Amino acid sequence: MTSPYPPYDRFFLRCCAVLAFTGYAAIILANIAGSIIVPGHDPMADTISDLGAGRYEIIQDLGFYGYAAGLMALSMALANLHPGGMRWTTGLFAVAIVAALTIVIGARNEYGDNDSDGVVIHIYLVYGLALLIGIAPFALRDGVRHWGESYARISVVFGIVWWVAAPVFFFMPTGWDGAWERGLGVAATAWFTLITVGVWREADR
Repeated sequence: MTSPYPPYDRFFLRCCAVLAFTGYAAIILANIAGSIIVPGHDPMADTISDLGAGRYEIIQDLGFYGYAAGLMALSMALANLHPGGMRWTTGLFAVAIVAALTIVIGARNEYGDNDSDGVVIHIYLVYGLALLIGIAPFALRDGVRHWGESYARISVVFGIVWWVAAPVFFFMPTGWDGAWERGLGVAATAWFTLITVGVWREADR
């Protein structure tokens, strides 16, 4: 099958993939470590953002920054593979902006917990993440089909599940929203990982 992608640097793609995988591992390890170390943290009721505030905020913040770096690396790889067309452009920019919003969430250190000082933006950042993560799989679907039909099908399934499940988070009882958010995070990270695997395999062709 003729590749739809322009000439690309295989070493560059591998470097981007390694950075991306490292970023995904960072957010998972930070969340596990924070859930264990932070006193009184309840993973079922408390959200991931709750770990990014308080005495031990650096743990989750490092996870946020690592994840953002990984997503930025993925977007750079997607740009290097750009086959042309608005859909791929939309998808890679969606991933890049998710990375940028993740950095702001970590750096802003404001999580909408009844804050009254200054402009409270956390909830709007979360809305942006939800929207862009929902757009990315459909935007990239046709382009990743070259790696195998399963990539396109899984992207569509993930996109549909995301659009159904993500809005539910905003209406979840506080006793369960932490678990629901973590489930969404795992699903999104699994899809990003799938796309990164496709990048790595493309570099090996």
